Formats: sequence, structure tokens, C-alpha cells
Amino acid sequence: MDDITGSFRLGPDSGRVVIKTGRAGLAARAGHDLTIEVTRWSATVTVPGDGVAAAEVTAELDLGSLAVLEGTGGAKPLSDKDRRDILNTAGKILGRGTARFTSSRIIPAASGGAIEGTLTLGGATRPARLQLVSRGPGQYRGTATVRQTDHGITPYTGFFGALKLKDEVTVEVEADLTRAAREK
Repeated sequence: MDDITGSFRLGPDSGRVVIKTGRAGLAARAGHDLTIEVTRWSATVTVPGDGVAAAEVTAELDLGSLAVLEGTGGAKPLSDKDRRDILNTAGKILGRGTARFTSSRIIPAASGGAIEGTLTLGGATRPARLQLVSRGPGQYRGTATVRQTDHGITPYTGFFGALKLKDEVTVEVEADLTRAAREK
């Protein structure tokens, strides 16, 4: 991780949060692997003078701000109606509230590192780990795996259970501290 200090406020203007889903079940070929963006979110990264290992990270994701970017695979391409139906179903499953991440430990490494903490989603708080890769000074790409059932969420099923959303979804985060607002 880079040698930076200060407090940074991140959001869609300085980063990105994307959720990737997969499909399973006998009718998996009929469904789509989805790429969904969280369009409203904020994060604060505070790196004290004693180093990045003592940094703190918090983030809030607005679950009512999801946008379906892409659907790969499937029997036919996603239509606008499919996208609306997916968002409606996601709203029923996830609610329209907020997911929250709070760091508890930063593990710096030359190529990026990891951020460990807790994710609160669906009323349950569980451990989470974001694996980071540095893409340049102050620029990071991170990946985490979230198991829906760990948060009391029943993954989507369709076609009488023949089409299922995999329990594990991938969350990809991009953050550019050089474009983030510095807090005083």
C-alpha cells in the first residue's frame, strides 16, 4: 500500500462499487450472470501519521441505487424489462436500506494488501475481507466475496427452483484517493 496520510472522502466520482452474480441449477443456461453497480455510496479512508497499518476505512452502500450494467450468458440478451424486473426482485430480497463496512485491521503489502472488517447487510454483521491491488499511487482495486446466506438473505430462485443465484457474490471496488476529497 502507498505511503499516504490524511482523511479521504470517496464516492462515485472517485471510485466504483460493482457486484457480480453467478447462476446455478438445472436451468442455469436460461439465466444471466449479472454485473450490477451501486450508484450511490460513500467511504472514508483515514490514514494517520504512524502508517497505513493503522488506517481506518468505513463505507456505506445505498442498496436502493443498484443499476444492472450487464447480463452475460442466458437464452437471450437482457431487455429493459428484464433489468427492471431484476432491480425490483433485488429490492425485495435486499431491501432499500444501506450496507455498511467497517475496517478492523489493515494488512499492507507491497502490491496492495487487504482490509479486514465487518459487513452489515440484511440486519446481520459478519466478517469481511477486501483483497487489494495497487494500480498506482493512491489507486486501488479490491475484491471481496460475500455469502448471502451468512447475512440471512435467501438467494434468488426462479423456474420452480431450477434457476438459482449462487450464494456467493463478488464485490469489486475501485478507489482513487488522488481524485477523492480530502477532509480537514
